[in-house]
Amino acid sequence: MWDAAGVAQPASPPPRPAGTAAPEETDQLDLRRRLSEVAADRIVTVPNALSLVRLAGVPLFLWLLLGPKADGIAVLVLMVSGITDWLDGKAARWLDQYSRLGELLDPAVDRLYILATLAAFLIRDIVPWWVVAALVGRDLVLTVSVAVLRRRGYRPFPVSYLGKAATFNLLYAFPLLLLAEGHAGLPQWLLGPVEAFGYAFTVWGGGLYLWSGVVYLIQFGRAMARPVHDPPDPAARLSG
Repeated sequence: MWDAAGVAQPASPPPRPAGTAAPEETDQLDLRRRLSEVAADRIVTVPNALSLVRLAGVPLFLWLLLGPKADGIAVLVLMVSGITDWLDGKAARWLDQYSRLGELLDPAVDRLYILATLAAFLIRDIVPWWVVAALVGRDLVLTVSVAVLRRRGYRPFPVSYLGKAATFNLLYAFPLLLLAEGHAGLPQWLLGPVEAFGYAFTVWGGGLYLWSGVVYLIQFGRAMARPVHDPPDPAARLSG
């Protein structure tokens, strides 16, 4: 390129196509992506430690219900489980300690508490068998669905607010039903209201639990209708 005086000028770099990032911006994006992947693969985190504490309480809870029938202490174990469940979600946000293990471990521990409680309640005849069959059947169907999705390269169902609400309702219902059994030392006049609230939470929680299963099955049907070689990210496939 020449100026008006005939002096050669250095050629200016060609303009970048619209929508493309500079090389240094691309390097920064790559670095951020690698850091986020490393963070997601973390195992030793505060939320994961809290989930492991909850997991350790499952066999203790079962033993208290079926062995000495210490319902009062079993209720305390459930309360501690509920508090740590709330804390691990808060800790993940406060400390920015999200991880893939935590995404799997937290709902798995919730499900274990529900299944363990239902099994003990069935053995002790606290709830009807058809309630147990409906809730356990829902989990069995979703377990098979997740296994099929994994074979096609998808990740498990993302936890929904509906599923969380169902779990919270059931985890409120179970302690109330235990207290209504009369083995925890409550005054006799309190047993009726406690039992009523316990069954109310059971109805709401059970209904939401089954409905969340229907929502997950709709997502499963959408995923199965798409080709296996679909390009979008697997985490986003189920929400489309």
